[in-house]
Amino acid sequence: MRFRLAGQYVQGSIIALVAIELCALALAFYLSVHFRFRNDPGFLENKVGVLELRMLAFAIAILLGLMAFGLYSPRQRARAFGILVRLIASICLGTAIAAVIFYFAPNVWVGRGVLALAALLSLFMLIATRVLFSRVVDERIFKRRVLVYGAGNRALPISRLRRRTDRRGFIIVGFVPVPGEASLVDAGRCLSAGGSLAELSQKYEIDEIVVAVDDRRRHFPCDELIDCRFAGVSISEPLTFLERETGRIVVDELTPGWMIFGEGFRRTSWRIWSARVLDIVASVGIIVLTLPLIVAAVLAIKIEDGWNAKVIYRQMRVGHRGKLFALLKFRSMRVDAEADGRARWAQSKDPRATRVGAIIRRLRIDELPQIVNVLYGDMSFVGPRPERPQFVAELAKKIPYYSQRHCVKPGITGWAQLCYPYGASDTDARRKLDYDLYYIKNSNLLFDLAIMLQTAEVVLLGQGTADRVRRLTPAGDVQAHVKER
Repeated sequence: MRFRLAGQYVQGSIIALVAIELCALALAFYLSVHFRFRNDPGFLENKVGVLELRMLAFAIAILLGLMAFGLYSPRQRARAFGILVRLIASICLGTAIAAVIFYFAPNVWVGRGVLALAALLSLFMLIATRVLFSRVVDERIFKRRVLVYGAGNRALPISRLRRRTDRRGFIIVGFVPVPGEASLVDAGRCLSAGGSLAELSQKYEIDEIVVAVDDRRRHFPCDELIDCRFAGVSISEPLTFLERETGRIVVDELTPGWMIFGEGFRRTSWRIWSARVLDIVASVGIIVLTLPLIVAAVLAIKIEDGWNAKVIYRQMRVGHRGKLFALLKFRSMRVDAEADGRARWAQSKDPRATRVGAIIRRLRIDELPQIVNVLYGDMSFVGPRPERPQFVAELAKKIPYYSQRHCVKPGITGWAQLCYPYGASDTDARRKLDYDLYYIKNSNLLFDLAIMLQTAEVVLLGQGTADRVRRLTPAGDVQAHVKER
């Protein structure tokens, strides 16, 4: 079961978990106040006053911390110890946010003792909530039962969804082969085509049918699908289904008609204005917060390479509507990294990086000068990663719809950067385009804020989705022998 909120698909289980933890955090704050002032009920009544606003502020602050460390991400694959570390870090960050809120709103302040006690109690309550939720709540009640009509080429990407994180919202009951079409799905996953789709839906308690017919002109059961629709069964197509469940738009399945007539891909004046305001506010805030890191990075580069060494590296990138601009970064590679004039893909653990460069790249400190690009207007804080003109010219010839990623400003961080590791080949660029197009289609202010919060996990923990090892086949499928963390 998924719900669409602010243009994004959110799983029902995550919404339920957020609601439960919001109540648990509010209760933790309430109990902390009463425990702290248990010996002075008069103070509690006369000085503290109504607790509802304070409870809500504290709970929301901790929820922001949980979001920042990816604890509500459907792609979270950390084990028990990793979850515990993230919970502790989230409580610390959320408590700091709450302290700032209470500082600027002194009329709701209740004291450092209450805040510290509430933080400690929240940790235990969140651990208990997550353990009970995982053991007591059956995730199957939040999952839709899906029947795929078709077992050919269009059904193949759905059959290749093997990761648990990609299958959290649904259960594939089976595939129904279409007469006259080659079946490419394992025979063990195919159902007998005996009976109509309505009968199969009733027999297997189907919630949704994905029509993955290779040739709709010859094999499209219109009347049967209408019967299913009126019986309460949802009908969808592979591209929409994959977008909803995987957070990407599969370029190999994309058609011009789907882009022209489908929802999304809108750039209203409100969207452009709100993005610009967010860029300026976020950039100024990050400059203030990271000024010590900026100074430390400059000194480290100078110490390693000499006081006459260049600190800022300028490189031409393709921006909004194909306009070229000079992207700024702290220099993390040797001066002669491309002495032969050949452009090369950046890689994880790039051998061209200096010792200081390897550190600042891992911590994303090398990206900080790009804030100047954002303030100048060449970039946005969130958007597709800007690529070099040499690569863009080659990729636009090989990958359909690649030029469409330039309809928005490039970003320092983005959906593709969170969901995919370093791109070091044409295949990687094609897969990253899947995520870029998803972002462009569903772009809104709340989505930008969610991406920025998830980026905090990458920066603060030095890891993220890009560091969770995923080897991808040319078809975009995760190889079966790769184990999830």
